[in-house]
Amino acid sequence: MKRLDVKAIAEKIDYHQQNGIEMVKITNEYPELTVEEAYDIQKLTIQRYVERNDPVIGWKMGLTSKAKQISMGVDEPIYGRLTESMELREPVLHVKDLIHPKVEPEFAFVMNKELKGGNVKPRDVWAAADGIYLALEVIDSRYENFKFTLPDVVADNASSTKFVLGSQVFSPSYTQWDQVKVTMHKNGEEVQSGYGKAVLEHPVHSVVELTKMMNRDNLTIKPGMAVLVGGITEAVSVEEGDILNVEYEGLDTLNLAINE
Repeated sequence: MKRLDVKAIAEKIDYHQQNGIEMVKITNEYPELTVEEAYDIQKLTIQRYVERNDPVIGWKMGLTSKAKQISMGVDEPIYGRLTESMELREPVLHVKDLIHPKVEPEFAFVMNKELKGGNVKPRDVWAAADGIYLALEVIDSRYENFKFTLPDVVADNASSTKFVLGSQVFSPSYTQWDQVKVTMHKNGEEVQSGYGKAVLEHPVHSVVELTKMMNRDNLTIKPGMAVLVGGITEAVSVEEGDILNVEYEGLDTLNLAINE
């Protein structure tokens, strides 16, 4: 097997992320790449963002659907890092430098206390949560044909690209988050719908799992950080000219315009 150079791989992934250029799967060249090594690559890749004055402001969860976990042959989610440049300041997505942009509706938990350790419970998350925002995440795998293995997607920062939060913050106790119905319309046509329980039966469980997974690498969720808990529906492909309207029943509607 070719010697694994995690730094060189991180530099390569960063180049493709920054320039919106497709790349072949890392596992084509390193077929025995492990998930643990992939997280090392992810960490080094995002360190390059930080060195460009683009700090980490949160975390995102992926594979929070049991069906997706089964299809990927895993029994837990994956996580990625969110940096300042990934947050859209207005509900407009520019796709000129993206490859396979897809959008999925989520909830974002924002913390006011540090969350850490391997024995976190839902009540610990609620105690640490400052508020919950409605969110849209844009994913965009850098791999050709949107095809990849689990280590590939972890190394590519779990396909993280952009995200936007709603303007209204909700108290954690405002509603039953697992029962919230979300309906996505693209150009006026309904394309997806689902409930909050699609995220590990309850969105709070996603933050619990993230904290436990991060604990293995002595990482914590810092105060002020946002956590995107995972897609409530399947992701929807978008292109220039599309308009998304995403209704969170009883809460609010998020809109996203897709521009060049």
